Amino acid sequence: MNTTRLSSRLALVGGTAVSSVLLLSSAAYAHVTVQPQGEAAKGGYATVNFKVPNERDNASTVKLEVTLPMDHPVASVMPQPVPGWTVTVEKAKLAKPLDLHGKKITEAPSKITWTASGSKIGPGQFQQFPVSLGRLPEDADQLVFKALQTYDNKEVVRWIEVPEEGAAEPDSPAPVLKLTAAGDSAHGAKPAAAGTRPADGNASKTEAAPADVSDPTARVLGVVGILVGAVGIAYGVLAGRRRSA
Repeated sequence: MNTTRLSSRLALVGGTAVSSVLLLSSAAYAHVTVQPQGEAAKGGYATVNFKVPNERDNASTVKLEVTLPMDHPVASVMPQPVPGWTVTVEKAKLAKPLDLHGKKITEAPSKITWTASGSKIGPGQFQQFPVSLGRLPEDADQLVFKALQTYDNKEVVRWIEVPEEGAAEPDSPAPVLKLTAAGDSAHGAKPAAAGTRPADGNASKTEAAPADVSDPTARVLGVVGILVGAVGIAYGVLAGRRRSA
């Protein structure tokens, strides 16, 4: 086998492996998610973004329905207006009233629905839907928001499977909001500015915060780098054998 043919085969193998990784990664991470702007502290208030990617090549997303947890209810929900979309908030009676600032709350938001009214999420696009939530429960580590994504071809994707600790991610995971420890006030502690030091003289955690290892793009690039390196090593070994033969 000559060197040119060897190079072609290695390039083909490497390209196929990289394409497979990218395809699997896009399938695994292209789902509805929820992320806080800053932190979401127990007992505090937070603004979160529901991120909705379009997974279809021949249809556009025209509706998002998010069900709020009633086992750990949130007393207040305020969606931020999104151009080209209308939003409605439904409420439901609570089995056990909430005590908010000395006032008994007997019903809580149970569902948020965004409907396209002049705008859509087209193929290869995503849209974020910001919402202010409060007060967050103090007796939960996370909130699960089951979501339905509707396309203009009438297809409905149900993002309702609850991820389990230590288990593989389900095919249609529900958006999960992780809650942090309670801050210094009911509104949650504000993060310190980069480069500042707290009163005890220790460096602020934000001064050297580690990169988010859960970032799917970073993981994909890392796997691609490993595959490319493996292909290069294989080429070097085979080429060396040919020269010594």
